Amino acid sequence: QAHAKVWHLYNDHFRPTQRGKVSIALSSHWIKPQRMTEKNIKECQKSLDFVLGWFAKPIFIDGDYPDSMRSNLSSLLPEFSEAEKKYIKGTADFFALSFGATLSFQLLDSHMKFQQLESISLRQLLYWIRSEYNNPKIFIVENSWFVSGSTKRDDAKYIYYLKKFIMETLKAIRYDGVNVFGYTVWSLLDGFEWHRGYSIRRGLFYVDFQSHDKKLMPKSSVLFYQKLIEKNGFPPLPENQPIEGVFPCDFAWGIVDNYIQVDTTPTQFLDCNVYVWDVHQTKKLIKVDGVFTSKRKRHCVDFAAIRLQISLLQEMHVTHFHFSLKWSLILPFGNLSLINHTLVHYYQCFASELLRVNVTPVVALWQPMAENQELPVPLAKYGAWENPETIKAFVEYAKFCFTSLGDHVKFWITMNEPSVKNLTYTAGHNLLKAHAKAWHLYDKEFRRSQKGKISIALQADWVEPACPFSKNDQEVADRILEFDIGWLAEPIFGNGDYPQVMRAWLHRRNSVDLYNFQLPYFSEDEKKLIQGSFDFFALSHYTTTLVGWEKEDALKYDHFLEVQMINDITWLHSPNRAAVVPWGLRKLLKWVKSKYGDVPVYVLANGIDDDQNVVHDKLRVYYIQNYINEALKAYTLDNVNLQGYFVYSFNDKTAPKYGLYSYVANHYEPKPSMKHYREIIDKNGFPGPETPELLCPEDMASCPECHFFRTRKSLLAFVSFIFVAFIVTIFFITYYSKRVERRY
Repeated sequence: QAHAKVWHLYNDHFRPTQRGKVSIALSSHWIKPQRMTEKNIKECQKSLDFVLGWFAKPIFIDGDYPDSMRSNLSSLLPEFSEAEKKYIKGTADFFALSFGATLSFQLLDSHMKFQQLESISLRQLLYWIRSEYNNPKIFIVENSWFVSGSTKRDDAKYIYYLKKFIMETLKAIRYDGVNVFGYTVWSLLDGFEWHRGYSIRRGLFYVDFQSHDKKLMPKSSVLFYQKLIEKNGFPPLPENQPIEGVFPCDFAWGIVDNYIQVDTTPTQFLDCNVYVWDVHQTKKLIKVDGVFTSKRKRHCVDFAAIRLQISLLQEMHVTHFHFSLKWSLILPFGNLSLINHTLVHYYQCFASELLRVNVTPVVALWQPMAENQELPVPLAKYGAWENPETIKAFVEYAKFCFTSLGDHVKFWITMNEPSVKNLTYTAGHNLLKAHAKAWHLYDKEFRRSQKGKISIALQADWVEPACPFSKNDQEVADRILEFDIGWLAEPIFGNGDYPQVMRAWLHRRNSVDLYNFQLPYFSEDEKKLIQGSFDFFALSHYTTTLVGWEKEDALKYDHFLEVQMINDITWLHSPNRAAVVPWGLRKLLKWVKSKYGDVPVYVLANGIDDDQNVVHDKLRVYYIQNYINEALKAYTLDNVNLQGYFVYSFNDKTAPKYGLYSYVANHYEPKPSMKHYREIIDKNGFPGPETPELLCPEDMASCPECHFFRTRKSLLAFVSFIFVAFIVTIFFITYYSKRVERRY
């Protein structure tokens, strides 16, 4: 009633001359049902009625309290007379909303939630106000998040929540038709936050409460908000717009299956027993004892599982297929004392069948997995990569694979995605030496005859500073890149030794704390051995991470590296919470070029998980489209020597939720993302009307039959000789038979 009287006072006596506006600022939360049942939805409505509707309904609707309050509170709620209802109704020129400053974010009384779930969705609240109160003009008079009281000026967490709220406001305006005409951040500076005291901060300006003069210092959020106001929102950035263009003619379009489906079950044609079909009684085959047929040699056609996988790859139109061998199964004892010849034969057949359909096999010798790191049990038992003997065992294993599969495989990976998170410095040291020795072995003994190429494949997710205006955050991002990628990349692609950033940081930590993490040293001969042991730079890239130096969340803080992991909640995320950040791939490729020069680069794995219950995997379609386009930018605009791109993964059977083929009840079904990827492959990128036509030389192996003859030149020469000899013989027989006839 007091508000209504003030509004009428202004309306009657001051509005004609001052031409202003008057309203009441109402705080609210947002609530969502625990389960989508009618009862829970009604409880959510009741929660909003009790918090916001208590004041909003009398002013914006009919001058009286919500029905849910009347029915629940009965005589406790005062009654308005009809005159009072008319007097209160319509006493607001706009809807002034406060969200997040007082009521929201776990500050609401638990009884007001009615056993439902509190949410921070400002967009949904705005839409509800529009629907509930006849689409009023809305001014957001208070909105913010908070950070820890220990956070100083690089308040990245505050920035990304502010970004989320303003983005949701813009979406409400653009897509939901909500009439929002103003937005205000809470608050200007840090202060006393009621019952939370000084334990949190909400200000755009930092205040040191312990100092005498309480000087105001701008935080990173000030710069963010200033830039946002200058741009009046989030205009599309030119560098994030898709481009048109195509990749080079020999670009490698691939798919990944970490471990192919191996089924060595013998075919029925290898059974040398003789059977009789009992067609009258049992209707079964009855083996005839003592009668056998002659045994025949195994052929690749005997492996039925290969044909199905090859047909799916043909359907996809890929040119390359990447998979890993199982060291632990090929050499169970870690040496040549026991060899799984059946499995080796299966791999030989698989690679040869890939070549038959013009798909290049890309084969990794080793990829770490959870159980024993996919090492033979004796090696895993005695220290794994901590033990120098594993180096010798790996080189012996590599030589066996080069000898057995080298005729079919021309694209080798020594180690695929060694996880630096699970490596000790000693293990990484030995792993690098094992890679280098395997590379030199291939270079000296097999390259000339097999004409292949070989390198290591590293996992390389991009790391971005959480506060783009913070030098400290940039230093943290650079440090993490060196620890995550440079640790194994710098010795091979750089100067033969570990990054100086790593050595300096470890020295500092060891001198300050009780840590004793010593990074091993290479001898000069070892540096020469490792440096340059590559033919290309292969990397796996999946997502981008934000990092900062301000400690905000203890669960996501790395004390050793002094880095805070931060999440931009406005980014698109997969069901497994992997962020979809296409521009991170382009930044990574530019970083590789700037550090290691014009080295040939292959993106050997790039993919996202999905929800298997969703028929149309729109997320993966979006992911593939935009990540490949960013790769095209790196190739065309940044001159990165990019030579191939591989999607992870082939099917859901071997990589659940990541496959381009779903797998249910022994049946593979292509997802929409597979068809979209195939379309990009067929166009070799994203050609536009103004894209110059790329004239590629015709592939000599355009037909499967061509490969058969090309790989059997000696047989072809022998057949040709027999054919010519046959023609010559026929000629002489005909010639001399005619001469004999004339004489006769």
